[in-house]
Amino acid sequence: MHILLVASAFNSLTQRVHAELRDRGHTVAVGLALSDVHLRDAVRGFAPDLIVAPMLRTAIPRDVWSAHTCLIVHPGPLGDRGPSSLDWAIHEGVTRWGVTVLQADEEMDAGDVWASVEFSVPPVGKSDLYRNEVSDAALTAVLRAVDRFASGMYTPRPQDSRATDGTRPYLRQERRRIDWRSDPTETVLRKLRAADSQPGVLDELLGGEWFLHGGHPEDRLRGRPGELLATRAGGVCRATVDGAVWIPELRARRQPGQPAPFRLPAVLALGDRLPPLPADPVPPDASGRRGTWTDIRYEETGAVGHLTFSFPGGAMSTTQCTRLLDAYRTACSRPTSVLVLGGGRDFFSNGIHLNVIEAAADPAEESWANINAMNDLVEAVLTTTDRLVVAAVGGNAAAGGAMLALAADEVWCRRGSVLNPHYRLMGLSGSEYWTRTLPSRVGPETAERISREALPLGAEAAERLGLVDRTIACRPQDFPGEAVRLAARLALSTAAQARIARKKTALERQEALKPLAAYRQEELAAMRSIFFDPDAPYHRLRRAFVRKEPPTRTPPHLGVGVPGRRTAQPSATRDRAVTATAALTDVPGPTDG
Repeated sequence: MHILLVASAFNSLTQRVHAELRDRGHTVAVGLALSDVHLRDAVRGFAPDLIVAPMLRTAIPRDVWSAHTCLIVHPGPLGDRGPSSLDWAIHEGVTRWGVTVLQADEEMDAGDVWASVEFSVPPVGKSDLYRNEVSDAALTAVLRAVDRFASGMYTPRPQDSRATDGTRPYLRQERRRIDWRSDPTETVLRKLRAADSQPGVLDELLGGEWFLHGGHPEDRLRGRPGELLATRAGGVCRATVDGAVWIPELRARRQPGQPAPFRLPAVLALGDRLPPLPADPVPPDASGRRGTWTDIRYEETGAVGHLTFSFPGGAMSTTQCTRLLDAYRTACSRPTSVLVLGGGRDFFSNGIHLNVIEAAADPAEESWANINAMNDLVEAVLTTTDRLVVAAVGGNAAAGGAMLALAADEVWCRRGSVLNPHYRLMGLSGSEYWTRTLPSRVGPETAERISREALPLGAEAAERLGLVDRTIACRPQDFPGEAVRLAARLALSTAAQARIARKKTALERQEALKPLAAYRQEELAAMRSIFFDPDAPYHRLRRAFVRKEPPTRTPPHLGVGVPGRRTAQPSATRDRAVTATAALTDVPGPTDG
């Protein structure tokens, strides 16, 4: 079918739905709901068989939903309504939640139901939950609804008004506010987690107003409620009435006439306001013995080392790259034969830290330092010859973060992961040795196409291309354990020992053909010319991304194209897709992460 995705932003869920529908043979275009006019133009230009809205903050115009079937993804169970669905669920500490796909109608979230899927809610932040459990349930519900629509035989169920919980209001800051004098740690964590990505929890700190982003428990430090106790990995620890919490990021409250502030590591955001505080580092190999927050952890299971890293938003600053490289080198000094890199349940990596770069006194210099630090880390992985390295991609990966994964001997992805192995949408030519690793995996022509199209790839499509070696179908919280279990099996295999024995010779042979230093020099020469050109699009695109400036149009690589003309697809392929979906009538929103 021809399916138009209508979304307020091309966010993680919209990307996943886009990738999975394309992977199933549908022709898919995106129309950003920037206004009713934009939306109507997209519908006219694409003439869709079906409209799906994975993440929509505004209502679809009546003339659109009355002429086309429009399926809305609502991140709440049957009967839930309102704009802060996921926020309320975490804020109130529910353990079960759901996603409902319903038909657009006169009243928001009140249309007929096409599919609904429930899931368990783990104690994680909203953005993590959104990209994992919510995304899994939403995809299942969307695919089920699309199949039901394609069959032409399914009648959606009206909502039973007697079973509804009613519409809950927008969760405002008055309800989110933390009372440090009385709120126990559990309550503080729920409030922080319910707002970790957007909008944050508004608070007063050191004479200023800040939005707090992210929250993690601390097991040892204690102090006067509300007092700052220590720093770690850019975050700050703050005392509660019965414990303490770590807050990784802060965002200043916007002042009249000033540009929009953005999230930064808490220590960097506070700057000179921050009083002298003790640093409280946790060595990666000691993290398993603590009930506290740290962004880098290392554990061993027999012959398998597991180096996990989890940076907010998946971005990796110069400092974070350097710290991870130190941890990687330490892990490589251990007597293991397989090293699992990554394996957390959220982002793997999105490459350089654009927020930290934007906040720097000299963004060009910080961009240069950051890309070199990323290259140092990737080079260390590429030149590891005494063990096998497995990149365990439990969440999404993009740009330099995707290339970090490709540096490993094998790439294993959780089936719900989305990869964006390209750079051009940020006006960059790319680095991290991608001109060597990407073509070596998928071939020069496919590498060029992936880079040019700049479209998201689902894990299974990436596996078929050769970008990924293994996909693992499991729940998000089970992925780390599954990755280590499979790595242990790999470590015991005779094939693994033979591969390790060949790695040094293979690297030497490749170095003789074209050394890694040559790839790095070529890539960085192009990147440097971009970074230090004040008129390069990179600076404008970075600024718009970091400050969340709204786009004025749907990006051409996602959009409809020429009005009245739909993207061509071979008829045989399309017929097979329609036939397949018609045969499956019952196969097994919005809050942005």
